[in-house]
Amino acid sequence: MGVLDFVKPGVVTGDDVTKVLNYAKENGFAIPAVNCVSSSSINACLEAAKKVNSPIIIQFSNGGAAYMAGKGLDNKDQKAAVLGAVAGANHVHSLAEAYGVVALVHTDHCAKKLLPWLSGCLEFGENFYKKTGKPLFSSHMIDLSEEPHEENVKICKEFLVRMEKMKVTLEMEIGITGGEEDGVDNTKVDNKKLYSQPEDIELVWENLSSVSKRFTIAAAFGNVHGVYKPGNVRLRPDLLGDFQKHIKEKFRLSSDKPVTFVFHGGSGSDSKDIETAIKNGVVKMNIDTDTQWAYWDRLRCYYEENKDFLQSQIGNPKGDDKPNKAYYDPRKWLRECEEGMIARIEVAYKHLNCVNRN
Repeated sequence: MGVLDFVKPGVVTGDDVTKVLNYAKENGFAIPAVNCVSSSSINACLEAAKKVNSPIIIQFSNGGAAYMAGKGLDNKDQKAAVLGAVAGANHVHSLAEAYGVVALVHTDHCAKKLLPWLSGCLEFGENFYKKTGKPLFSSHMIDLSEEPHEENVKICKEFLVRMEKMKVTLEMEIGITGGEEDGVDNTKVDNKKLYSQPEDIELVWENLSSVSKRFTIAAAFGNVHGVYKPGNVRLRPDLLGDFQKHIKEKFRLSSDKPVTFVFHGGSGSDSKDIETAIKNGVVKMNIDTDTQWAYWDRLRCYYEENKDFLQSQIGNPKGDDKPNKAYYDPRKWLRECEEGMIARIEVAYKHLNCVNRN
């Protein structure tokens, strides 16, 4: 049995999102969630998912969404970020089914100051829902981890009420992910804040489960955005197992893994830590830093290999009158970038035990 036995190719939404995430948790794998900033990176994700025959989560950060809209568009009142996220989502809707891919479309880290961005995306989603009977986005993430826990959960609950009307899944964060991501700098945060407590997960569960079961938790277990030297980051994915046990006992639940967790700051993580996290209920792992590097590194290599053909429009080692268009055509070097990104996503799929899951 695989994912395509109970959902169809294309963008999955509503109850199908829940089915896919539960299937991942029950079968010991997690789905890579890749941040995209262009149609090129979206297409690379779809191609990678097709190659490994497994689901993909395509997500947009606020800055990535604004970039998706084009730097020529003013982002006053989050206009560019909203339109860019919507454009990206529509791009995935247009192509995922043709690729034969099961795709989830997600908006990433939304801090308190960026909530107007989320509200704008939800407004577009609500209009889309009225026209089609399904949501535009599979899920949205709210990151109020820097706010007091009670305020964090209160705001998330308010948004979940709105999202549940369209059966959209909420991802929330409790506890801080270190490092720097999309302009949010937590590099100097107190290490104690990098580890959630059982009571934090209890607070989330008690409040959000009263509204909907359609939510996931990005708990902190030492996670850090970016890639750092070995020894600088101490991940404790075993804590997720403690959280599962606490929720099961506190709320007298039958499941050994009632909580659906997500893994932030996944780039550069040790395979054993990833394995432990999945074992303890992680179904989604974010990857951004590593795919950014892979995209750039393939371009760097391409330039080094062909630099004699990339110094002018005409003239190269084959002759002073020989054209170089075949080398500087964007379709050539952008494709190289995509292939680098695809290869790195394939590595993530293997680490996440997520190959041939369709």
